[in-house]
Amino acid sequence: MITITSDQFWFFRPKIESNIMGANFSNLEFIDKSPKPLFILTFHSTAKWKLHFDATKETNKLMDFTATWCGSCKYMDPIIRDFAAKYTDVEFIKLDVDELMVQVLPTFILIKKGKVVEKVVGAKKEVLQKLIEKCRN
Repeated sequence: MITITSDQFWFFRPKIESNIMGANFSNLEFIDKSPKPLFILTFHSTAKWKLHFDATKETNKLMDFTATWCGSCKYMDPIIRDFAAKYTDVEFIKLDVDELMVQVLPTFILIKKGKVVEKVVGAKKEVLQKLIEKCRN
């Protein structure tokens, strides 16, 4: 059995999909203590996404088509958080696949100045990182 003190608890937070708070590390997630806040926008509606996209066309974006039930998406989630902390000039956006009818998960689309420039299908950390860096230039 592992005991977590109240001082240690602040380094962890319950996962959203977990309904029971236990002493199990599988039910806990490490919080990034970087000084920059992580902004990853989430859209569950195509209409709201289009409004946001039209208002921010000049911003470089990484669209992350994801689902809570997708194992590969869960694997990529902390990687995307790290990328969001590192590449603050790129807007990171999670989109709900159930409404947008994406067939393969995870799927990532890079947008530069309102145009799709790259697409990555699958949990490919190194490929995605290289394409984000390329998109920034």
